[in-house]
Amino acid sequence: MTTHDKWGNPVSAPAGAVRGYERAVELFASYQADPVVEIDAMLAEYPDFALGHAFRAGLMATTSDKAFDGELRRSLSAAEALAARANERERGHIAAARAWADGEFDRAIELWGRVAVAHPRDLAATQFAHLGDFYLGYSHMLRDRVARVLTHWSRQDSGYGYLLGMHAFGLEESGDYRRAEATGRAAIALDGKDAWAVHAVAHVLEMQGRADEGAAFLEDSAQVWAPGCLMSFHNWWHLTLFNLDRGHVAKALQIYDDKVAAGGFAQALELVDGSGLLWRLSALGHDVGARWQVVADKWRTRIDDRYYAFNDMCAMMAFVGAGDRDAQNRLIAALEQTAAGNDLNAMMAREVGLPASRAIAAFGRGAYGEAIDRLLPVRGRANRFGGSHAQRDAFSWTMVEAAIRLGDRALADALLAERLALKPDSPLNRAWQARARRIGAVRAA
Repeated sequence: MTTHDKWGNPVSAPAGAVRGYERAVELFASYQADPVVEIDAMLAEYPDFALGHAFRAGLMATTSDKAFDGELRRSLSAAEALAARANERERGHIAAARAWADGEFDRAIELWGRVAVAHPRDLAATQFAHLGDFYLGYSHMLRDRVARVLTHWSRQDSGYGYLLGMHAFGLEESGDYRRAEATGRAAIALDGKDAWAVHAVAHVLEMQGRADEGAAFLEDSAQVWAPGCLMSFHNWWHLTLFNLDRGHVAKALQIYDDKVAAGGFAQALELVDGSGLLWRLSALGHDVGARWQVVADKWRTRIDDRYYAFNDMCAMMAFVGAGDRDAQNRLIAALEQTAAGNDLNAMMAREVGLPASRAIAAFGRGAYGEAIDRLLPVRGRANRFGGSHAQRDAFSWTMVEAAIRLGDRALADALLAERLALKPDSPLNRAWQARARRIGAVRAA
């Protein structure tokens, strides 16, 4: 049986199954709760819907969390068992999920991307590929892969705004801040609940050092995007960064407690944000109390996952913050095993994850020179292990603080010149600059 979804894509399923699938796809695209509940309800009624199982597998894959690997493989097995009755587009989704499950992240992205090329109105295929581009740090593909399909959509199409939000994030990661902001705000105008578009605008404001404006933007719009939002913790994380830049440490911690940590860190994406904020605070010398232990406890269960090197680096931040040397050593050993492999994550671990984790451990020991020596050559290729520019700013943050603590005025000045060129009015950067200038004065005395 062949029908078509609301976007005109061929689907091998009855109309009732297609309606449930459409609802799940749009929930996922808007990051509103809960596409898994929606797709599960549909599959309970239509268990032979191959694309439904493949979509569910894609949802699990793009959590970037091995904790969901069992669910990924369960859905994938169900989809593969039904592949003979699926159409070419649906088999493309199945093949992409299989590649991801096998650790071939780059191949998975290209397979989803090929589906989107052949069927440019396949919103799910575009979004899965877009998220994969993010996880692998493919900044220009975050922009270009969405641009490929946008001309096949119009403002009147359901879901068009979500594509605008994706394109806005790709424009931001590619450094086109003016177009990124305009595109993100256009997406929000279509649907204020579009958390990815909100996130894209927040990234623009972060990269341009517009902290006061960024904080106001998120606070003023939260009543629309935050309720029922599956990525609200990440947008709240952006609000903590704006407050850190302004020197509002107590407020940043309150937002962390009330919004970022409130979900209990059930998935790696939440843990990444928790580690990222606490590391920035700790590097500046702020006491975050028992918060490190909570995050470290969650990361310890993932030490042996060897799934995604970016996550491993964030876990190391937590282990250093909690003062857990045993966990640090176990994680380094796990990363060394990963780096010895030949899949994509092995490259990510070799090129960035392992040296960065060693650098963070060195910083925690007070070996600031070693931390700098390990981070400096890695920073230029840090995109190879994914994340956004805002997330990877932890590298620069750590090196500036290490250089100041080491008393290396020349390096501190050089690193701060980089930061001030991008954010000349940043109170944080100015405070660092003042500390760096005192290095020579102290030595002279």
